[in-house]
Amino acid sequence: MEAISTPLASTTLLDDEKYLRCIRCGLCSYTCPVYRELLVETEAPRGKVALIRGVGEGRLEPGENYARKIYHCLQCNICTELCPSKVEIDELMDAARVDLAVRGLLPPALGQLGEIISTCCNISGDDNSHRLIWAENLERPPQGVKPIEQAEVVYFVGCVSSFFPMSYSIPQALVEVMEAAEVSYALLGGEEWCCGYPLLISGQGDKAEAMIRHNVAQVKASGASRVVVSCPSCYHIWLHTYPQVVEDMGLEVLHDAELLAELIEEGRLKLREFPETVTYHDPCDLGRKSGLYDPPRRVLQGIPGLRLVEMADNCQNARCCGGGGNLETVDSVLSEAIAARRVAQALDTGAKYLVSACQQCKRTLTGAVRREKARLRVMDITELVARVIVS
Repeated sequence: MEAISTPLASTTLLDDEKYLRCIRCGLCSYTCPVYRELLVETEAPRGKVALIRGVGEGRLEPGENYARKIYHCLQCNICTELCPSKVEIDELMDAARVDLAVRGLLPPALGQLGEIISTCCNISGDDNSHRLIWAENLERPPQGVKPIEQAEVVYFVGCVSSFFPMSYSIPQALVEVMEAAEVSYALLGGEEWCCGYPLLISGQGDKAEAMIRHNVAQVKASGASRVVVSCPSCYHIWLHTYPQVVEDMGLEVLHDAELLAELIEEGRLKLREFPETVTYHDPCDLGRKSGLYDPPRRVLQGIPGLRLVEMADNCQNARCCGGGGNLETVDSVLSEAIAARRVAQALDTGAKYLVSACQQCKRTLTGAVRREKARLRVMDITELVARVIVS
């Protein structure tokens, strides 16, 4: 299979000397969640750029220690966002991961994940025909499982919400909201395959093309012109990578926060008051990597009585939840420490609810809240909207 023609499946950045832009000012070290936990120079973005330069110039032979440094990264992009020298650190890291995969230096857990996805079409290793298991305890089957001539949207649920019980409530909430707003939608069930994002960010992008083409074909077969997703990683790859692989894709891609904002502002949902203080966590793949900051806040501001307070670091400066970049798979202890820092910022706001728009953020932050025994309720934005709908 021919590799996808994107920076995520290319090693060329290791050869074109873009790493020479780094002036080692240290701003990326200050902002990097991984470095702030480990305080090791080679764990900082500028340290990793120096390592990548060594490989690119042939002065450093990659090995397991080098690979561990490269995969100790959330791929949250805050270093790239704030770099005064405009070093494309994210693209350098992507290229380094592809290079490591080609050299056979993938961390074993990520190599195993790649095999599971390629074999099972999902990240859990479950039978992919069970993708609608999240709907089994609903009072009635979702309307989207019934064949219809032409749906308004296809809801692409994603692997985490399909197979991880802690996240079942997110698709359950979104179908409740869509049905309340009389949105005609379709679910792909077992014909929905992994979006391919976990493969791309681990350097195994060449394995994702068949999945991308399959998913686009299934959506088009439904007759829908719009795809709505709850997962920011699915959203990011559908929005940025899918059109590069399927040039005539012709589909509008929406995150569910965009759809919720649309439905509220069009008056298609009637909401009761929610007199609580809420803070919002920007998912990295939705915010910095896709530029979607306003729709989730418009949703929250459209709920009567809700008071939104921002954390010290928000929007483009928001800190990662600790669950990005496959870090949880590579180093769960480090992931948990980063999540604890973000929960501490949420607690500083005095909010009662910590709301995000990502099933992975919900999982990671909920775990941190439990470990820290924090007085904070973590919710996805779809769950909150479903909770305040007036039937």
